[in-house]
Amino acid sequence: MKQVLRDLAALVARIGVGGIFFANGWTKLEDGLKITGAKFLEQGAPAPGAWATVTMLAELIGGALLIAGLAVSATGLILFAEALAVFLVAPPLNPITMNELILLGAASLLLAVVGAGRISVDHMVVIRRRESEAASEFAADTEADRVIASLREPEESPPPEPEPEISPTEDTAPHPRPRAQAEQKRNEEPAPAPAPAAAPAPAPGDTLVAGRKKPQARTRRTSTD
Repeated sequence: MKQVLRDLAALVARIGVGGIFFANGWTKLEDGLKITGAKFLEQGAPAPGAWATVTMLAELIGGALLIAGLAVSATGLILFAEALAVFLVAPPLNPITMNELILLGAASLLLAVVGAGRISVDHMVVIRRRESEAASEFAADTEADRVIASLREPEESPPPEPEPEISPTEDTAPHPRPRAQAEQKRNEEPAPAPAPAAAPAPAPGDTLVAGRKKPQARTRRTSTD
């Protein structure tokens, strides 16, 4: 809430001070540089033509910039210097009196120090441009950090694991493969004994007696004589 009130107060001050400066410069523009120079000459100002031109431009341009809120710091200092110079060199021309000139100079200096507030062109354009520049610088720094980190990664890679030490009592002779061992074991095993041959089937007429085959009874040949 306080910031909002400050912004509103700065806006009112800019419009008031800038409007008075602009109106005074516009009056000099309507009168013309010759008439304004003649008035400065009557008041004893040196180089009245240059005084008329400088004061008219400073009040017109400076008043417009104060109302818009653009470059308020620089504009306030320029208008303060112009008011101080007029106060020291020549009395102010109508419609501004001496008291008004002092107030305008003090207000210009105050605006130059305090700033234009957030309701101004300075805040809407210049501040945003600064923010974008800061964001781009941050992005550039981030990219540089990423490149540096990528360059440091190979140097910080973990060292290779050491090879296991072989004890002198450990058997380091080559061993046959499991399949070759199985085939070698199979070849070394004794061959199985052949199965006994089956006994021939008994012929008709044969009779087994106590595990032996009884010969067939012989038939007597009858003589035909």
